[in-house]
Amino acid sequence: MKKSVISVLSALAGAALGAGASVKLEHKKLIRAREMSEKHLALFLLMNQWVICRQEGKDLSAYFEKNGFRRIAVYGMSYAGKRLIDELKDTAVTVAYGIDRRADSLSADVDIVSGDDALETVDAIVVTAITFFDQIAETLRKKTDCPIVSLEDILYEI
Repeated sequence: MKKSVISVLSALAGAALGAGASVKLEHKKLIRAREMSEKHLALFLLMNQWVICRQEGKDLSAYFEKNGFRRIAVYGMSYAGKRLIDELKDTAVTVAYGIDRRADSLSADVDIVSGDDALETVDAIVVTAITFFDQIAETLRKKTDCPIVSLEDILYEI
């Protein structure tokens, strides 16, 4: 009898622990989904502001020229980074290279380096990864003296 009671209690304890682990896993998934949702909303709002600027006839290259940024690097080689490179083609602004932590697995119209690599001298670095701008800028400031600007700030400034 004791063995069956112990077996039942062990089974119940195991089920409770398993259920607790399952709830913890679901909570982590929910947090990750929320983070991704917030990131994509921020990206959507950035791109929407970019479209507004274009519709108003504003030119991103004018911002760079006005600030003396003729040769820049672009941090973040996803959607916004690639669009920025395309936007600056055939202007007086040269994108010297891209920076991305996944440099080895990405391709673009410019060379891409990792943030861990030595950074070639440029007039400014434009960070397109808006959800982590502060952390990225802090890391970049340890490697370069050039201005580090957010694409989001540029789009709201022009």
